[in-house]
Amino acid sequence: MGTSKGFWNRVTGLFYRSDSEQEDGAPLNIEGGAAIAAECESRIGYTFNDKQLLLNALTHSSRAQHRLASNERLEFLGDAVLGMMVTEWLFHNFPRYQEGELTRIKSVVVSRKTCARIAHRLGLESLLQVGKGIALSGEIPESMLANVTESLLAAIYLDGGPEAALEFMDQYVVEEITNSLQDGVPGNYKSQLQQIAQRDLKETPVYEVIKERGPDHQKEFEIIAVIAGVRYSSAWGASKKQAEQKAALNALMELGVVDRNEEDE
Repeated sequence: MGTSKGFWNRVTGLFYRSDSEQEDGAPLNIEGGAAIAAECESRIGYTFNDKQLLLNALTHSSRAQHRLASNERLEFLGDAVLGMMVTEWLFHNFPRYQEGELTRIKSVVVSRKTCARIAHRLGLESLLQVGKGIALSGEIPESMLANVTESLLAAIYLDGGPEAALEFMDQYVVEEITNSLQDGVPGNYKSQLQQIAQRDLKETPVYEVIKERGPDHQKEFEIIAVIAGVRYSSAWGASKKQAEQKAALNALMELGVVDRNEEDE
């Protein structure tokens, strides 16, 4: 992936220098820190040069000696790094996808749910350093797990550069992109219907315009989806593309694949 090394190296230098100059961001003294760092490195397959950076990434503000020594700043950077890398990966790997489709895939991958799922896969909840109140509750919130994934990515990026961060992405994030595509592009009901029809019925959906109304500059279309001779409920749209998406959603609902409440989302 052709990330501009010069730009990102300058960003890294500024961020890292700012951290090192902060007196309030003094190194954390976490009990068993060396063992925690070693276990995390084993799970993610990356060895840090700066162990303190890793420990900061694993430390919630409720446990940190100072807010600046927690993973909040790293989470801020990690969110940007993840968004940039996913965006560029999608751009290069799906040259025929429209901007809207790429945006929908990105919205699923760069999300709280996906980042929390990655944290679960890596078992980061057992390594995350939290305050006594959270520890006693016995449950780490999804948002906190999502944040630690992003802060860990930022720590890898700062410690090993874009290449190391890309390796982490290739190992753990690309799978999430693949899974989202297998489920159909989020919000692209035509894509979902086509995948289901071809997989389960060995047929490709066909869309038929059954009615038009309105003047040429403001025309609306009524379209139905047809699969293996079965005609599903029609839908109106301000364009053929919009009507086809709505007709595909109707078919998905009638097939029991999509909940009817999704029509209003």
